[in-house]
Amino acid sequence: MFVAINYITCKDFYREKFEKLFATRAKEVDTMPGFIRMQVLKPDDREGDYLIISHWKAEEDFRKWSHSPQFLEGHRRGFEDIAEAKRNGAEIPMKSVFKTYKVLTE
Repeated sequence: MFVAINYITCKDFYREKFEKLFATRAKEVDTMPGFIRMQVLKPDDREGDYLIISHWKAEEDFRKWSHSPQFLEGHRRGFEDIAEAKRNGAEIPMKSVFKTYKVLTE
């Protein structure tokens, strides 16, 4: 099994919208070969990152997803918010960092 964790840092003003984006997500990843499940974790404090944890049968399955049209569609609304902020010279509402892991034990 392979796990990818997306660490999302949101500005305070964007947290509510970010949560709504996930509540109404496109679910594109759910149809991808090798996808097992996803968890979205909300930090207990306003300083912490949201964690998006996706479980995959293999690293190659995740790599195919992350370079697919479905990935772009699944993230489109968040990408649009970032692009709009840049166009307007405003603060970028969120940033993300992917880290990947191989599962040693369960």
